[in-house]
Formats: sequence, C-alpha cells, structure tokens
Amino acid sequence: MLYYLFNYLDQLDFPGAGMFKYVSFRSAQALILSLFISTAIGRRIIDKLQMLQIGETVRNLGLEGQMSKKGTPTMGGIIIIIAIVVPTLLCAKLTNIYVILMLVTTIWLGALGFADDYIKVFRKNKEGMHDRRPGAFYESGCGDQGEYGSAA
Repeated sequence: MLYYLFNYLDQLDFPGAGMFKYVSFRSAQALILSLFISTAIGRRIIDKLQMLQIGETVRNLGLEGQMSKKGTPTMGGIIIIIAIVVPTLLCAKLTNIYVILMLVTTIWLGALGFADDYIKVFRKNKEGMHDRRPGAFYESGCGDQGEYGSAA
C-alpha cells in the first residue's frame, strides 16, 4: 500500500518518494518493520496466551527437563504470520502475482497450523490433526500435484 502512496507522491515531485520504487529499499523497510512488529507484539501475545492458559500439555515420560515445557504457549505462529503479512501488505507491490501467491499460501498454511494447535489445546488431543486431514487441507489450498508430484 505504501508503494502506491509513494508512487503518487513521486508524481507530485515529493523529495525522497522515488526511493520506494527500488526493491532493495522496500525489502529493507519490510525487514525493519517485521523485526519491530515481532518485537513489539511478540511479548504481548505470549503473555496473553499464558494468561488464557493456552499451553502445551506434557505427558510424563520421565525425561530430564521434560516438565519445564509444561504451560509453554502454543500458537506462537501468530506472531510469525503477523510479522510476514503486515510488512508485505505495506511494502510490496500488490499487483505482483508472486506476492499474492505468497500471501495466500502463508495465510492458508497458518490456518492449518492454527487448526492443529486448536485441536491439541482445546480438544486435549495430543496428536492434533492426523490421518488424512492435514494432507487434504494442504492439497485443497495449494493444489494437488498429481500422481507424479511436481513437474521437474
């Protein structure tokens, strides 16, 4: 979105607006923005997940240090998804098909991870998504590549 704003400002001869045309500049901006987002909201999300007691349940197998993982928040992938999607929406050229494909795939597989964590935490099923459900979920979003896999 910022790409289009700065493109408009460049047409008005706004000083420095032309920098946003360069992929290297937008990439650096997205990197800095994603680091800031993950640092700023990461701790808050982890604290909120701990407060809601959305954590890992651990079976006691008698292993050393195993019980220290008890209560570790799951669903931390939310931080990663936000740190990828927000800078991409702000800094990328949204008409690029590869950007659209990356956003759709990231959100789709993030939903798969969320569904798996949801089953593990709220339904208390340690296996999460099993059998053919993850494969069917993945293939419906990313496409089935047929009997022989990807075309090489």
